[in-house]
Amino acid sequence: MIRIAPVGRALAVLAATSLTLTACGGGGGDTASETSPSSAAPAASSSAPAATKGDGTLTIGTLLPQTGNLAFLGPPEFAGVDLAIKEINEAGGVLGKPVAKIDTDSGDTTTNIASQSVDKLLAQKADAIVGAASSSVSESVVDKITGAGVVQFSPANTSDKFTTLNDQGLYFRTAPPDKLQGRVLGDLIVADGSDTVAIFAMQDSYGTGLADQVQKTVTDGGAEVVERVDYDPKAADFSAEVTKIKSKSPKAIVLIGFEETSKVIQELVKQGLPASKHKWYMVDGNTSNTNYLKMPKGTLKGVKGTIPGAAAPEEFQKKLLEVDKELEDFSYAPESYDAANLIALAAEAAKSDAGADIAAKLAEVSKGGEKCKSFKECVDLLKAGKDIDYDGVSGPVEFNDAGDPAVATIGIYEYGDDNKYGSKAIEYRTGNIAG
Repeated sequence: MIRIAPVGRALAVLAATSLTLTACGGGGGDTASETSPSSAAPAASSSAPAATKGDGTLTIGTLLPQTGNLAFLGPPEFAGVDLAIKEINEAGGVLGKPVAKIDTDSGDTTTNIASQSVDKLLAQKADAIVGAASSSVSESVVDKITGAGVVQFSPANTSDKFTTLNDQGLYFRTAPPDKLQGRVLGDLIVADGSDTVAIFAMQDSYGTGLADQVQKTVTDGGAEVVERVDYDPKAADFSAEVTKIKSKSPKAIVLIGFEETSKVIQELVKQGLPASKHKWYMVDGNTSNTNYLKMPKGTLKGVKGTIPGAAAPEEFQKKLLEVDKELEDFSYAPESYDAANLIALAAEAAKSDAGADIAAKLAEVSKGGEKCKSFKECVDLLKAGKDIDYDGVSGPVEFNDAGDPAVATIGIYEYGDDNKYGSKAIEYRTGNIAG
């Protein structure tokens, strides 16, 4: 495994020619696709509700965006969960029964959809919930989920806040915290020769946290952050904010946001700050193959974006397309796939579908045992009495004590003349979350 180098040194690089996958998303239906649901599990602290037992059927709920500013990320995340559950059930299910699934919409922070969806999932006795994609959405519902004794497992939350969250041991994620993506992006900016940088970041836990890490890395690397604007993503326009950046004439502009980035880009171009004159950089929340297609050809040419996730094999992509033939993006599909597999393996290891029991086994099945790469391979080892170490499509995972992956990979993408970054990263950088 290649480690991220200290600031000021070159990061180790893996040349890449295959697909990488992104970080904040949703999509899918609001209708339940369920067999028999199971009951909610106990939380792992004295403040939790009275402990309850699982009913023998593992029920996985999804809380992923089919609407809102991250809806473009939804289809691959739903597809990842769907593919995992399909393979799990083909391998005999969990605890001798098919895994049940209930899909819901997470929306975004402008609505109350996520809270309503969580109520639905808890009422239908979900044992574990995959989602949300948005860190801010997860923040709004994590207490409700974990307080009910249910595992919350996000494939895309990257806010550093979740590392120290009081989640009763029930919150996990396959996406790495922002401090790794921030280090990679900051080092990339400095390595590209930009000594003056402006940061344009949405004002929420995701945007602010990522901007803080980028700013630190850029500064430690010898460059200067000449302007930083933390903006309201619901603003009608961003002319005043862009004017502040223009006055500093930075060599590089970092755009940290979601769907509203398209409005920011239009204003940057309008005020004479195109990507052809100032290097633009984006992140997983706005690096999209669909959001900028209506812009003039070449608007984003040369723009680089960072997305958590290792290269995904073509065979995995083909399987995803069998689940959803209309997929145009594979962002966070591996992380979603691995989340569902890990939940199922933890339930098998615990011999229980209760949330607290699943949570207690998630770290154990992710590291330290005999390596395996599919649910069937891993569950066969478990049934033979072996300790397992699931290595997923998104990476080795290996949960630390905070429920974060200890090691992760960030892909670096570059936009072409068609305003798409395509399906291939120009390189991958892998390192320990701790630094």
